Amino acid sequence: MAKSALLVIDMQEFFLDPTSATFTCGALAIVPGIKRLIEAYRAADRPVIFSKHVHHPDDLDSGIMGWWWEGKCLEGSPESEIHSELAPLPNEKVVFKHRYSAFYNTDLETVLRCLKVEDLVITGTMTNMCCESTARDAYYRDYRVFVPADGTGTVIEEMHVASLLNLAYGFASVTTCRALLDSFRQAGMPAAGAGSTG
Repeated sequence: MAKSALLVIDMQEFFLDPTSATFTCGALAIVPGIKRLIEAYRAADRPVIFSKHVHHPDDLDSGIMGWWWEGKCLEGSPESEIHSELAPLPNEKVVFKHRYSAFYNTDLETVLRCLKVEDLVITGTMTNMCCESTARDAYYRDYRVFVPADGTGTVIEEMHVASLLNLAYGFASVTTCRALLDSFRQAGMPAAGAGSTG
């Protein structure tokens, strides 16, 4: 915890609203676990960093993603907002990205270096796309990466499990929200919600 940051990847209404055409059921299910982790990081005065996957309304930044995907999350739209239960505080960093990885063409790495972060806990959606891409890029940059299996989610369980297997094989330590919270408590760090299940 003392050298770690929490990344909350793309937990936006675009993916979490059940009425959205891009609703990701696995993302909605992980809100409680991520919320507990956010509370723990805030209690320990450690960074919580959010990402938003957004695109310009005029397709200025869509590139091949505009060809690959029919729908896109427009910057500034209600759908682009992070779920209300996980909303960033005014002083917390929000990374705006246009590709799967939160590192690609963003200032995330600069922020992490300035904060002297060495360990990253990666949560959010989708496990097999933005979370995995970010975890791999973090590993390439020599961060120790931790991915809670119950703090990441996607559209179907098979994709979720396959992605976790790939990450565990060579990129990240796959764990749980509860295990992370317990480790914070054992290290003597203030971890709000450490006694909760999950």
